[in-house]
Amino acid sequence: MTLPNMHQAEAIPAEARAALDDLLQTGDLFRYTAPSDAPVSLLETEFAAMMGSRFALAVSSCSAALFLSLKALGLPRDARVLIPGFTFAAVPSSAVHADCIPVLCEVGDNYRIDLTDFEAKLDDVHAVIISHMRGHTSDMDAIMTLCDARDIPVIEDAAHSLGTLWHDRKIGTLGKIGCFSFQSYKMINAGEGGILITDDADLVARAVIMSGAYEHNWKKHDVLHAALERWQNQLPLYNLRLSNLSAAVIRPQLPQLPRRIADGLRNHDHVAERLQTSPWIDVPPPLSPETRAPDSIQFNLVGLTDDEVTSVVAAAKTVGMKIQVFGLSSDNARAFWNWQFLPEQVDLPQTRAMLMRACDVRLPVHLPVDTLDAVADAILGAVEAVMGGQKAFGT
Repeated sequence: MTLPNMHQAEAIPAEARAALDDLLQTGDLFRYTAPSDAPVSLLETEFAAMMGSRFALAVSSCSAALFLSLKALGLPRDARVLIPGFTFAAVPSSAVHADCIPVLCEVGDNYRIDLTDFEAKLDDVHAVIISHMRGHTSDMDAIMTLCDARDIPVIEDAAHSLGTLWHDRKIGTLGKIGCFSFQSYKMINAGEGGILITDDADLVARAVIMSGAYEHNWKKHDVLHAALERWQNQLPLYNLRLSNLSAAVIRPQLPQLPRRIADGLRNHDHVAERLQTSPWIDVPPPLSPETRAPDSIQFNLVGLTDDEVTSVVAAAKTVGMKIQVFGLSSDNARAFWNWQFLPEQVDLPQTRAMLMRACDVRLPVHLPVDTLDAVADAILGAVEAVMGGQKAFGT
């Protein structure tokens, strides 16, 4: 069976196309043009209600949401922000952009934060960003207990985790602020875009002003106006607004989210079960409180040399399957040693070892089961082509 384009997203709902046509007829693309009920404003109201949060602020990207979150916390210049060593380069970049210093902690071979290293570095930081990288949730019970005891604010980078639950609570609502992405490879696709949620009225008021609500445009936000008025002209404007065009694309997809979550979990677990039949592949399971919402799969190649891992990737490529090994390229944006812009460089040997064997394959939620089997066959076949006939790991 021919493998599909693994980066192709679902079609945008027809309702979005109708809303876009209406917008093009009116020309009201700027979120503050209309006196009320602009698509961005409606998106914020709907998203906050969906997540069970008091406030939402839609912005140009998840990176912008992370940046504004750090600025809205009022951290001092050169504040130290603890971030897991396995994340996307945009996350430490947002800290640098906010005049903070990223401090990286170790991540285990299950892609989750190493709590011993996390706790050891916690007393020296002003804030924490928990990156639920590729939708893998670290032990949020332990993390929140440690941070709450020190009064350290937690920002959740939930770019990959829209729809994931922890003890049946929605990821992004556990910390002080949750940040989400609407980039093309996420559960909700607007090409670009992001949103932050919080229950803190004063914090979101600062974020609203800094996002670009100049003059009296802040009055169009469903936030306590006393808080907004207090911060008008007191904070810089970074102009990180979302456009009505993006909001019109996003809003009709929100009702699709439960179905996409269910399909994504079905796809992931089906492929994971197939891959676990190989002695050379390990798919780390979720933690017990975690109900995942994946649109990709990660697995570790176990007992292989660097050359054998490279050969597996090459063998998969010959049948049209792209396997990304996070650490085996000179420019991968998820390998921390490539982040040469960091003010402080650090080696994380445990995270480095994991990234040298951790593989990443997209699993669009719309793939049918027969295609999932073709994906699993391609991965298993590539591993077997390189490792077949050798002694099975652990025997």
